[in-house]
Amino acid sequence: MDRKLKILVAFGTRPEAIKMCPVIRELYSRPNVETVVCVTGQHRELLTGTMGAFGVSADVDLKLMKGSQSLVYVTSEVLMGMARVLDEIRPDAVMVHGDTSSAFATSLAAFYAGIPVGHVEAGLRTHDIYSPFPEELNRRSIAMTAKLHFAPTSYAANNLYEEGVSPDRVAVTGNTAVDALKYTVTQGFEHSLLNDNYGKRLIFLTAHRRESHGRIMAEMLMAVREVAARFDDVHFLCPVHPNPSVSEITYKILGECKQVSLCAPLGVVECHNIISKCYMVLTDSGGLQEEAAALGKPVVIMRNVTERPEGILAGVARLAGTDREQIVATVSKVLSDLDTFESMASAKSPYGDGFASKKIVDFLLKKIL
Repeated sequence: MDRKLKILVAFGTRPEAIKMCPVIRELYSRPNVETVVCVTGQHRELLTGTMGAFGVSADVDLKLMKGSQSLVYVTSEVLMGMARVLDEIRPDAVMVHGDTSSAFATSLAAFYAGIPVGHVEAGLRTHDIYSPFPEELNRRSIAMTAKLHFAPTSYAANNLYEEGVSPDRVAVTGNTAVDALKYTVTQGFEHSLLNDNYGKRLIFLTAHRRESHGRIMAEMLMAVREVAARFDDVHFLCPVHPNPSVSEITYKILGECKQVSLCAPLGVVECHNIISKCYMVLTDSGGLQEEAAALGKPVVIMRNVTERPEGILAGVARLAGTDREQIVATVSKVLSDLDTFESMASAKSPYGDGFASKKIVDFLLKKIL
């Protein structure tokens, strides 16, 4: 092929940006590729700084974000917006990541336009279409539109094979979250939030998932308060998601707890470096399970099911469910039993060697050329 391949990389949320920017950087390094970065604006205030940390900027911005946006709004607006972008740019392939509404709508628009889709972080499954919601449906739907599937693990690849995806369209690459850490984690990192824990064991806490809103989130946060009461040598650091359904209940339950520091969402460099210095992670997030495992930090997952069982099988993560008593018991076990903590902290991460982006781009170019 005499001309450069034109690859459009589309994403809309901060987690997507963290995991796709290493892929974009790898694409930038290839002389036979023209890379077009398109952001949907599904997240606005959390996105620009994240991209800047990797030296990536948007070529196209759909600017779709508005206050209290619904899933219907995001999906329909991304679908229409991406249809216009694809018609104008006519890329040779479109790359999407994971399970967001932006990724789903972009992949559908590319499918309608007859443009091959490459799906980064393909094959993750809970086999419960309502958990995580709507991500499980999004990820399964993207698999139906994708031509190339970049599975982070063999477990994820096997999920695709069982759904009828041909092995010659699947590459097992590792997870680009591990690649991202090479750009963000630095020696000698200092931050005032690290000084605020008064020398105590620091637990990095996040709780924000849509299916957790309401009573379930209240159970999670009351469990945190109970753990703090049991262990006076721990301190929680919790970046609070800006969604009012999250922030209001978080401040109501934890706002007066002296062993909990609540803060605004952190930049990716701050977040990764603070996790690298914490004692353990307590979360209902997906990507944090991978980042913590790669940094050797025990993870307790406040969910009933996870699409990332590799961490549990490897021993670095434990699934606590969403019941307050079970969360307290699981976290207490890690905090009080040194053997449990050390076995989790020393477990080998199952999410790759930090070269996923190179493997992804190599496979993409091999198949598209």
